[in-house]
Amino acid sequence: MTRAMRGTKRIIRYFLPVLSAVASLACLVGAGVATADPNSGSLRGARFFEGAGFETCGTPSADTMQAWRGTSPYGAVGVYFGGRARACAQQPNLTPSWVRTVDTAGWSILPIYVGSQAPCTTNDAKKAFAIDSANPGQAGTNEAKDAVDRAHDLGFVENSALYLDMEAYDIRIASCTAATLAFVQSWDREVRRLGYIPGFYSSADSGIAHMEQARNAGAGDLPSVVWYARWNVPATLEAEPALSRDAWQPHSRIHQYAGNVTEQYGGRTITIDRDLLDAPVAVIG
Repeated sequence: MTRAMRGTKRIIRYFLPVLSAVASLACLVGAGVATADPNSGSLRGARFFEGAGFETCGTPSADTMQAWRGTSPYGAVGVYFGGRARACAQQPNLTPSWVRTVDTAGWSILPIYVGSQAPCTTNDAKKAFAIDSANPGQAGTNEAKDAVDRAHDLGFVENSALYLDMEAYDIRIASCTAATLAFVQSWDREVRRLGYIPGFYSSADSGIAHMEQARNAGAGDLPSVVWYARWNVPATLEAEPALSRDAWQPHSRIHQYAGNVTEQYGGRTITIDRDLLDAPVAVIG
């Protein structure tokens, strides 16, 4: 073997580990792996929307959605598709046909499930729907199965994001936060097991701050996406005081920045909450 050949072999041995690491990283990037944090799980297969959205208690008619499409600044709509604490329990417009029509028109859909609520909720209307503190984990699992069944019936298929709506609660009460976290973790775990993406909506200073505390403590089975309500501030997906800047990133945040505002587009009027999104939405089958 010549001196030149020996030198070449030394160079190859030196750079082989580096090249292997680069190749591994390239495989990860090419596969589209995106996680909010080590506990959140993969967003592989998700459908994402980035931009302005809204939600309203009662699902608007398909005609209203058509009137708003292109005339409003919004491209995503939140719909309350299930849960025992849902305020607008009757949703006559929310059918598989509506889902297909709205999806075909170009809307992205955010499915919202209003299940059991924190035992220390500060929302008087939700106190009757408190989590069973004696067995919060089983309650979370049961309600996750219900959420997935209802989502599937509407045409929201696997890899859809489903958002658990947990109204504001007092995070200073340890027994309450323990039960709420156990419920949320079980809901997340079961939603993931069934092939869907678990999201979590709450007020920034209660439920979202609680999830951030749990993340910092190393808790598992946390939501893949957070949807935080902080009104009357500029819409932002980065400068949220309750969250570390690198938590639930990328493509894993929604900011509800205004609520109960009435808007009219295309001759149709709706009272809505306004949202800024960079997050997964429903996948329509």
